[in-house]
Amino acid sequence: MDSTPHLVASDIDGTLLRDDRTLSARTADVLARISAQGTPVVLVTGRPIRWLRLVYDQLAEPLPAVCANGAVVYDPSTDEVLRADPLAPELLAEVVRRLRAEVPEVSLAVEIVDGRQMRHEAHYPLRWDADDEAIRAVQTAEELLSAPAVKLLARAGEQDPDRFTRLVAAALTGLAEATHSSHSGLVEISAAGVTKAAGLAWYCHRLGVAAPDVLAFGDMPNDLPMLTWAGRAVAVANAHPEVLAVADEVAPANSSDGVAAYLEKVFGAD
Repeated sequence: MDSTPHLVASDIDGTLLRDDRTLSARTADVLARISAQGTPVVLVTGRPIRWLRLVYDQLAEPLPAVCANGAVVYDPSTDEVLRADPLAPELLAEVVRRLRAEVPEVSLAVEIVDGRQMRHEAHYPLRWDADDEAIRAVQTAEELLSAPAVKLLARAGEQDPDRFTRLVAAALTGLAEATHSSHSGLVEISAAGVTKAAGLAWYCHRLGVAAPDVLAFGDMPNDLPMLTWAGRAVAVANAHPEVLAVADEVAPANSSDGVAAYLEKVFGAD
């Protein structure tokens, strides 16, 4: 990569946002300035489309987003899904069959309609999104698996997230991708080959931007594919050890506006 990136990609939770899910004025300002100067800025997140409003409300202008760990590429200016790569119902059924064989007590949820809606088993524990009207419990496995899902979510009580993800990934080898971005044992499952790197690469190709010219920020294992793909990988100081291990550089923690601080160094401060 030359001194100035041609595109900036950043994870949201634990990276761009502070721990209380707010975006500092400093961060919002530097993102707006970079975009205004002509360098594309892309949000790359495990979160679904419906959750982006929380971030967009804190930005001067909404930014394009690669959602659901790469399964959805979204243009907020037109509210258009540019690309979706879901788990088809028959594949979803086989994934769930293997999961239940390995983890009988697993509780499941699916992100459907490109991540605009969520369906979950009655015993699946809802957390941050419990009051969203787009979220509904289903009564049968057939209903849970009836629509293409851009992401399958699996919980089995409180688990060590790294160990549980390895268990799930081993059960789904060759069939689907398994990763995590939480501290509570939530595993996020996508179709084989669907990662943050794949979604971002598709969007960059559309813009004519090559991987070596991308600057990427992240903090959790679901960011690893993107960080190893990008020309310059930056971890925030609060990142997972595996992320710190692959990063080219380490920025201050998310609670200290680490992304903004790094971008000011690269693009100059106001």
